[in-house]
Amino acid sequence: MSQVVTVSGRAIPLVGDDIDTDRIIPARFLKCVTFDGLGEHAFEDDRAQLQGEHPFDQPQYQGAELLVVNRNFGCGSSREHAPQAIAKWGIKALIGESFAEIFFGNCVAMGIPCVTANAEGVKALQGAIAANPQAPVTLNLDTMQATCGDLTVAVEMGAGPRQMFLSGSWDATGQLIAQGEQIKATAAHLPYMTWKATA
Repeated sequence: MSQVVTVSGRAIPLVGDDIDTDRIIPARFLKCVTFDGLGEHAFEDDRAQLQGEHPFDQPQYQGAELLVVNRNFGCGSSREHAPQAIAKWGIKALIGESFAEIFFGNCVAMGIPCVTANAEGVKALQGAIAANPQAPVTLNLDTMQATCGDLTVAVEMGAGPRQMFLSGSWDATGQLIAQGEQIKATAAHLPYMTWKATA
C-alpha cells in the first residue's frame, strides 16, 4: 500500500469556475483503449483557443505537480479520462474551492488527493504561484495545510478519504493483491466455487 501524506512541487494556477470534464479532456479523445498519451491532450480545446497562453502551455508551469483551481472543478460527465489526463500530464494533487463528487471519487481511486480551501485562500495561493512560478507548494494531509513560501492556507478533506490517503488504503487493487492468499482461502470454502454445470 502506498501512503500519500505530502505532495510537494511547483504548481499551476488555473483560474475559473465550473471547468467541466469536457474541457479537461474533449470527447474525441475518449476512444483510447488505455489512458496512455492522454496527458498531452489535457485542456486541448481551451489551449487551442488561448494560443499558447493557457497555463498548461506556459513554460513557467511545465513540470508542475500540483494544480490550484476554483469552484466546482471537474463537473459535467463522469468520465475517468478527465483525472487520468491531468495525472498523465504530471499532476499529483489538486487544491480548489470545490470539486464535483464523481471527479473527486475518481481522483481518490487513483491516489490523487483533492483538498478544498476557502475562496480567499485559493485566490491567495494562485496569486503567490503566479508571482513566483518556481516556488514549491507543499500539500500536507497530516497538518491539513498548503504552503507556498510564507503563505500557509488551511485545507479540508473528508475524514474518510483523508484516512485512506494517510493509511494507503486508497488503492483498492493494491489491497486485493496484498490479500491474495486470504481471498483464495475464503474462495476455497465457498460451495458455489466448486459447482459443476450439468447438461
